[in-house]
Amino acid sequence: MRSTTVLEIPAAEQEALLRELRQGRYGHLLAIHILLLCAAGKNPTEIADFLFCSRSSVYRSVKAYRAARLDWQRDDQSSPGLSRWQKMLRSLIKLSPRVLGWCRVRWSCAALSMTLAVLAQIKVSRETIRLELKAAGYVWKRAKLKGRDDDPERARRLARIRLLFENQRPDELILFADELDIDLLPKVGYQWMLKGTQLEIRTPGKNQKHYLAAALNPETGQTYYVLGPKKNNVLFRKLLDHLQQTFRKRYRKIYVVCDNYRIHKAKAVDRWLEEHSRFELVWLPSYCPRANPIERVFGDVHDKCTRNHTRRRLRTLVGDVEEHLTENGPWKYRLSEIYYTPEVDLEVDVLLISATFG
Repeated sequence: MRSTTVLEIPAAEQEALLRELRQGRYGHLLAIHILLLCAAGKNPTEIADFLFCSRSSVYRSVKAYRAARLDWQRDDQSSPGLSRWQKMLRSLIKLSPRVLGWCRVRWSCAALSMTLAVLAQIKVSRETIRLELKAAGYVWKRAKLKGRDDDPERARRLARIRLLFENQRPDELILFADELDIDLLPKVGYQWMLKGTQLEIRTPGKNQKHYLAAALNPETGQTYYVLGPKKNNVLFRKLLDHLQQTFRKRYRKIYVVCDNYRIHKAKAVDRWLEEHSRFELVWLPSYCPRANPIERVFGDVHDKCTRNHTRRRLRTLVGDVEEHLTENGPWKYRLSEIYYTPEVDLEVDVLLISATFG
């Protein structure tokens, strides 16, 4: 026998929920739900009960739709000559498909075509939709991941790094450090292919990894690196040892700018720094990879070596990375524009005043 789940909500709490609902759907979202239910054959009473609205709201939305007075139907003076469905398409593409009841997070041309058939009563093929989106300036491309970048010390940390550069002495060296994962499992990316074909890249039976720790001198573009089987503080200390050997007595002070990853703050690293007093770690803001120019070096490594690669052995792929770092450098990168924003300028002034007057 089928069981029935009943949710018991006190009347006062139901009233509060209804108030929140009514306050949160001003605009066209309620009208869209009403129109879709009308198209599904529901009558005004059923729609009002289902959406917790009045029958007058149902009649008002239908009347506005027939008069082309809803948000997405209004004439767009900036786009003269467009038909009603073209204007509606430009409005729909800015909304999430979930708003209109689709169980998906991205629009497809087919989904847009079916939505227009319901809302505008116009049948437009998905190929026409694709051409119209291209005419409106839309392209099908990958999204990019964006870090949180919400460190409360963000501006102050960027200001300190910028001041180090602007006041760098001949006997001082500033390096940017980070770690790179080298996966036998290829990173998949775009490349030229014949129309109607698609490159197939075999995956390894079991993914294998190796790791690289590197430091970039942004002034010369030279990259210094070490390799290891694990990404831990041992690998980072190996990099510091390599830098120590490379710059034995050349510099009085060496600043290593790195992120807040736990291996950089390990106790073993702290002990190493105590024994090598001319080295100092400078912290980047949390969740702010744009502040580290070595990320662009690593991006180039992926483009040249790991994306769409066909290597079957990890050691061969690691060899490709080493060859690239040896043959294709140096990489001279300027500091990102985020180091020169108004809030960082203000923090630079604060630090200068603090250094001057104590």
